[in-house]
Amino acid sequence: MSANTWRHPTGDSDLPSDPGESASDPGEAASSTGEPPDTGATAPVRESGKSPHRFWSERRIPAAVVALLSVAATGLLLYDVVSVRAGRPGMRWRRRLADELATRPLDDIWVIVGAAVAMALGLWLFLLAVTPGLRRLLPMRQPTGIRGTGEVRAGLDRRAAALLLRDRAMRVSGVESARVDVGRRKVKAHAQSHFRDLDEVRADLDATLGEAVTTLGLSRQPTLSVRVRRPKKG
Repeated sequence: MSANTWRHPTGDSDLPSDPGESASDPGEAASSTGEPPDTGATAPVRESGKSPHRFWSERRIPAAVVALLSVAATGLLLYDVVSVRAGRPGMRWRRRLADELATRPLDDIWVIVGAAVAMALGLWLFLLAVTPGLRRLLPMRQPTGIRGTGEVRAGLDRRAAALLLRDRAMRVSGVESARVDVGRRKVKAHAQSHFRDLDEVRADLDATLGEAVTTLGLSRQPTLSVRVRRPKKG
């Protein structure tokens, strides 16, 4: 028996405990024809019209690496500048680097390689700055009609969703093994059937997994792709 179902008492428990007490007084009978009394049950959750955005990653490791490298390079350069201002000769690597930049032509292979590496690092940092990240966390729909849930955001891990859908697929008759990959826009299910017709198993999987995907409560409903084949012999 599920948590959302309940059973009427049977037998003598339907009778009132006191013979002089009526089963229901007139006030209660009148209220039963109007609005139902509040029994404390949770009202159906309505879905919000807006789609929640993806969760943004904090990017701690890339930010820490960039900060440490920037501090090290800036500190070393500042030390060399202060040393030159104090009357000491500059570091050998900085003088050589200045000479190379002044004398080496732009079509030199090392200049091109250095520019390509710098451009790749800059593009990588730019992508980290403008993309949300956290691809394993799928945003869920925001409920409305419940007080205090306007700022609440929920997410579902892709591996947990894949495990749930795989368990649903294994309940289908004829499925021997199943593998489910959950993406942000598509759910791919691969199953092996050792008996029953493949078309029948595929139809049952489409119905079962389609209902399961709907009950996940994701903000963006992914499309479902199901493939069924026979297990390899040998």
